[in-house]
Amino acid sequence: MTTLSIPSPRDIIGPAERGETENMVLNMGPHHPSTHGVLRLVVELDGETVVDVAPDIGFLHTGIEKTMESKTYQKALVMTDRMDYLAPLSNNLSYVLAVEKLLECEIPVRAQTARVLLTELTRIGSHLVWLGTHALDLAAMSVFLYAFREREQILDIFELVSGARMMTSYFRVGGLAYDLPADFIPTVKQFIDTFEPRVDEYEDLLTNNPLWLERTVDVGKISTADAIAFGLTGPALRATGIAYDLRKMTPYTGYETYDFDVPIGQNGDIYDRYLVRIAEMRQSLGIVRQAYDRLIEMGPGPYQTADRKVAPPPKSEITHSMESLIHHFKLWTEGFKPPRGDAYICIESPRGMMGTYVVSDGGPRPYRVHFRAPSFVNLQALPHMARGRFMADLVALIASLDPVLGEVDR
Repeated sequence: MTTLSIPSPRDIIGPAERGETENMVLNMGPHHPSTHGVLRLVVELDGETVVDVAPDIGFLHTGIEKTMESKTYQKALVMTDRMDYLAPLSNNLSYVLAVEKLLECEIPVRAQTARVLLTELTRIGSHLVWLGTHALDLAAMSVFLYAFREREQILDIFELVSGARMMTSYFRVGGLAYDLPADFIPTVKQFIDTFEPRVDEYEDLLTNNPLWLERTVDVGKISTADAIAFGLTGPALRATGIAYDLRKMTPYTGYETYDFDVPIGQNGDIYDRYLVRIAEMRQSLGIVRQAYDRLIEMGPGPYQTADRKVAPPPKSEITHSMESLIHHFKLWTEGFKPPRGDAYICIESPRGMMGTYVVSDGGPRPYRVHFRAPSFVNLQALPHMARGRFMADLVALIASLDPVLGEVDR
């Protein structure tokens, strides 16, 4: 016997007509300008409201850590530039400090001072990219053009010392790759003299701009307790009110001898993350000034360790010393061999705590290298900040965390 199934009213009337809503799952990225890299976000939306976000990473995977195991310690350095490609010198510094800890070699003061100066220029340059792209995400075009104008000056300085504008590999185990050129001092002086008024320009355009305030104040707030629980470091943590900066907490490369403050926020929102980074650029400029004055005062001097088993001897020695020639030959064919052991060093990169863990088995190549990348850790707080906000706020939130996907997918 055949029966006729009569549909119920609920089958005929759609969800919207019944007064019900149905969430939509939206793919944002991986190829999307405002994801600031090859990042895919799986976003669950109730209308325009974000219900949940799931960051999907791995599209840029490079296997950097594994590749470094097949290279000598000095040659492996070039891989670090390719992680956080907006702060390559910070990556260089974290790695060389860890290897130098294994070797227990002494670094000349001139090299340490140059490292501080160039690392702080790196911090400013990275923050300029963040500022320009963050403003662009929120429809402020002029700031983007201004920020990249100043970044060009910094890249010119990097090119002057290393021959490369981005992947510099200028810091080497034992010191610097080359001595600072004659044009270095006047070029840095020109940047020091012109940069601070430019920061004033950025603030004139944004800090009290009603549209900027509407998009950033009380948006993406995170408490200090939650920030610590998620492992946030850098400006994202300091914006919640915690003055945690490794340059102050565990000084390295002589930072304890420099006078600077650690900017903090109060509300942990996008606006405070903006204010902290703006203030950090001013503080970094102050450190650059101090390092600049020290370089002038100390004059020319050694830029590499005197340990000939770590740094190659100068060519002037090679021509008349067989021992120097042997050291040079063995360094570039075999590489140096740190004693068995491991070392961990973490520094304050533009995005937060950048840690390098190196294991030596006594050979010329690292047995294991692992990085504690701040972008990777900071990104996990994104869903917590985004829930309950609008889809347009998600764009601003990503920018406020300033992730670099080369560091996430290393």
